[in-house]
Amino acid sequence: MTKTDEDRTETRTAFGRWLHEHALFLVCMAIFLLCLAGMAVSGFLVYNEEQSSHATAPIPFGDYLSSGHFIEATFENWESEFLQMGAYVVLTVFLFQKGSSESKPIGKHTEQDDDPRHAEVGPDTPWPVRRGGLVLVLYENSLAIFFFVLFGLSFWFHAVGGAEAYSEEQLEHGLPAVSTIEFLGTSQFWFESMQNWQSEFLAVAAIVGASVYLRQRGSPESKPVATPHHETGA
Repeated sequence: MTKTDEDRTETRTAFGRWLHEHALFLVCMAIFLLCLAGMAVSGFLVYNEEQSSHATAPIPFGDYLSSGHFIEATFENWESEFLQMGAYVVLTVFLFQKGSSESKPIGKHTEQDDDPRHAEVGPDTPWPVRRGGLVLVLYENSLAIFFFVLFGLSFWFHAVGGAEAYSEEQLEHGLPAVSTIEFLGTSQFWFESMQNWQSEFLAVAAIVGASVYLRQRGSPESKPVATPHHETGA
């Protein structure tokens, strides 16, 4: 085998290892993109069907992607997902559920509670831990901050897209259009938000409660199959 062949084999091996190590994220992102594409196509067809029923000319697919109909439908769902994850990250810091794999053990110290300021610093220690100060304060809360920032952005884009879609309906009925701020005060906006928020927190409650008694062998979201129901945490 030549040096070039060896390099190619090593590259393929390294790439295969990288795929194996990141497969969960990659597969979830692939499913997300496929579903987003499916949503865009089906939403485009639904929107133009509604346009035709109102004797209005259909719009091109590219225009649909920047329409209030698509923006609202996309971000009202993202908004609820990011709220759920951000709230869950914060609530699991302080609250417990006896017997659940989703809870920290009750009355026991865990590594997640360790103060990073007292950690032994090495070359692989994250830079914010080595830097300390305000950078570390932000870093030790960065996961919750990340989700709440995404929630805030999605909340706003839901309002922007929703105001455009709501205004179209208003104008069709001879009523005035609304601004984004005005749309935030409508029952329509809060109905759209709450119908998504309630389902997200129901899903969280379901996995927290179900993981006390039910198992999935091989999943880190489940306790080991033979573990007693009362045992809490991993």
